[in-house]
Amino acid sequence: MILNIILIILISLASLLFLLYVGKKGYSISEDNLVEPYGIPYLVQEVNLTFENILNKNLAELNLNKLETQKREKIKSLIRKNLRSCSLGDIGAKEYIKDYIKEILQKNLGIKGETIDLVIPFNNSSLLSKQDKFEILLYIYKKQYKYDALTMLIETYQLTEVKTDGEHERYEITEQEVDEIYDSESIYLHFSDKLEVVTQRIYQLYKGFGVIDEIRDMKIDGVSGGISGIPFDLYTYQAESFETMELKNLNAYNSVWIFFQGKTTHLSFLGFESQNELIRVCKNIYRYGNPGQLSEAKGFIANDMKDGSRVVTFRPPFSDRWAFFVRKHDSIIDMDIHNIIKEEGNEELINVLKWMVRGCLVIVITGEMGSGKTTLLKLLIQYIRRTFTLRVHEQIFELNLSKVYQDFNILTLRETETVSGQEALDIMKKTDGTVIILGEVASHTAANWLVETSQISKMTLCSHHAQTTEDLIDNLKIAQLRVGGFHNEFLAEEQVVKAINIDIHMENINGHRYISRITEIVPINEKDYPSDYIPAALEYFKRKTDRKAYKTTDIVRFEKGQYVLKNPFSGRARERILKNLNEVEGAEFTSFFNSAFDVE
Repeated sequence: MILNIILIILISLASLLFLLYVGKKGYSISEDNLVEPYGIPYLVQEVNLTFENILNKNLAELNLNKLETQKREKIKSLIRKNLRSCSLGDIGAKEYIKDYIKEILQKNLGIKGETIDLVIPFNNSSLLSKQDKFEILLYIYKKQYKYDALTMLIETYQLTEVKTDGEHERYEITEQEVDEIYDSESIYLHFSDKLEVVTQRIYQLYKGFGVIDEIRDMKIDGVSGGISGIPFDLYTYQAESFETMELKNLNAYNSVWIFFQGKTTHLSFLGFESQNELIRVCKNIYRYGNPGQLSEAKGFIANDMKDGSRVVTFRPPFSDRWAFFVRKHDSIIDMDIHNIIKEEGNEELINVLKWMVRGCLVIVITGEMGSGKTTLLKLLIQYIRRTFTLRVHEQIFELNLSKVYQDFNILTLRETETVSGQEALDIMKKTDGTVIILGEVASHTAANWLVETSQISKMTLCSHHAQTTEDLIDNLKIAQLRVGGFHNEFLAEEQVVKAINIDIHMENINGHRYISRITEIVPINEKDYPSDYIPAALEYFKRKTDRKAYKTTDIVRFEKGQYVLKNPFSGRARERILKNLNEVEGAEFTSFFNSAFDVE
């Protein structure tokens, strides 16, 4: 009898302790297993089910009056629309869905002041993950600085200062730095703040872009994922041979990088945590405008997003891993060129840029990726006359000039699956365009368009990846030979140098982006050849010798930290500039030119 009583007491105590443990950990018993009612995966699942129930609800079964039925149908339609749009880069739709998620969390899932710390342990920093701390910090800064939050966080703590590891230099934001910043901020969160952080976490796993969701919205140059570490298949194959936890954490799905002020910086504290999550983001991030399916047959897709960001995604077997690159061009909203070109001698340089654009020279901005070509191109548009009409041709909508220059007459076209780039260019000629902007010239076909449009428009602007002026001309010459109908190299080169006036070359040295030189391309006239040749012999001489059809002259160079005027424009360039200026502007340009270049 006594033994039975003792056994009953022991069993009761064990059951009580188990229930207390379950309650403390936030677990409840289901038919199949234990689930966490306050765990992130459970909340994501329940939010998803709630939205599905709302959208699948048959309103006829509720026996509502006509007015109430129409009202609820309108709400369902709005929810469905925003659920589609929020994952395409539409920030307004994202905020709408997040507001709904907050309501679901509180009304349906029991998230309140007493339970929210079971979702994320806000009141115990030692239990917070690095992702938790970073997202809390970003939220705190976003309350004050909006979409400049990440910029202010990085600049406040100088997080992109170069780090040295032996002989190697790198840009990286580390786990240790996140811990130190979080501890130094003395953060106190109200329930409403905690709810915002939890809602964002639920959203980014449900409809957003995972751990880079808020980062993507910030005013930075870009963000990418999956581009470092060991590809998943190779990682899985070699996992048993990894001897240290550091190697085990080098899976490619835990790779997040940002492009900030010209510096490619590794967020080594942040990752997608699973291959499935990285794949989900890669499959969703490019979908704006239905550009097609990312499949094994088509291993990459380049597209734009709702906010104008450019996105490129890759997948095996075309690439060795799932990866994506988002390039943003809205980080520069200050269109005062003096705040972008700050180095000594900037006034003379800006004047040269102004008169080149005002005088309708054909300008190519060259440089490597991330050197600031697109930013400079946007800035130069301000010097174009408002009476001119702009026609823009891009592979992906990324210049978004209409957002900055609303008072311009602007139309932008791009190639699609059913409209070729040549067709777009041909129809553009019928739209009364004065200035043609080609965006990035990255193919021989586009290079041929550049030469073609330079001959029929008042002015042409574009960017190109060439590192030297000679490389630029050679690339355009090859384009003329391959797709432009030319068969003689000299004639093709001659065609190019007659079309292009200026090469502005950009450099990016450790995040310092600047104009390294402005080079004029000057055609060599027939008078520069021996004058005693008869015409036929002269033509033979030109075609058969290796003499170039041009020479180059540096107008401005960046030397020892300042911009230096080197040589005046050629007579050809001056004549074209003056031809496109009115009388007052002509006098102003002549005065600047004579004074700056010490011309009598």
